[in-house]
Amino acid sequence: MAILIADAGGLEAVTMRSVANKLRMSAMGLYTYFPGKHELIEVMIDEVYGELQLSFENCNGWRARLERVAHDNWSLILRHPWLVEVEGHRPVLGPNVIAKYDFELGAIEDVGLDDVTIDLVLTTTLSFVNGAARAKLDAVTTARRTGVSDADWWEARAPLLAEKLGDRYSLAQRVGGAAGAHHNAPTNPDEAFEFGLRLVLDGIQLLVDQHGR
Repeated sequence: MAILIADAGGLEAVTMRSVANKLRMSAMGLYTYFPGKHELIEVMIDEVYGELQLSFENCNGWRARLERVAHDNWSLILRHPWLVEVEGHRPVLGPNVIAKYDFELGAIEDVGLDDVTIDLVLTTTLSFVNGAARAKLDAVTTARRTGVSDADWWEARAPLLAEKLGDRYSLAQRVGGAAGAHHNAPTNPDEAFEFGLRLVLDGIQLLVDQHGR
């Protein structure tokens, strides 16, 4: 129930009282199961991580496996946007969280990197996914709140910017104009995710080539 509340309204909407009301019980009754909201959120995180399939079927090599990890986490965050709000907190040591971590480390276990570097590679990949998902969610939220998409917002301001800036910042105007025209595509956040993921994986490839086997 708490997960459904968070999916609809974010973590701010999750209170001991709101969850208790949905369960048709008293808030004090809920406290007999969870000492507080922090512990409730920890259980929520572990529960949604249990949705992951944790399978590398049809993944040939570390790159395909790590790409699977990235896409699975991307999809999970888009299903549960509140996950970006808990990023950076101390890890929840629940069974699904531990199983997820162990499985995802296996994506690059056999490339010859030391254990600390393996952890850093996974952390870097997941940090990128989280940032890209946050950017997409922010764009969706802003468009819903204002009724104006990012593409329409920039298009409306482009003539005024060109008039006021004149010949100044020609590089910014040229590149920004090209990017703005390209970003009119509604799938831009997804495209940015795929582009960024390729760059991350290319960087890891260099690391593997230099220090792996």
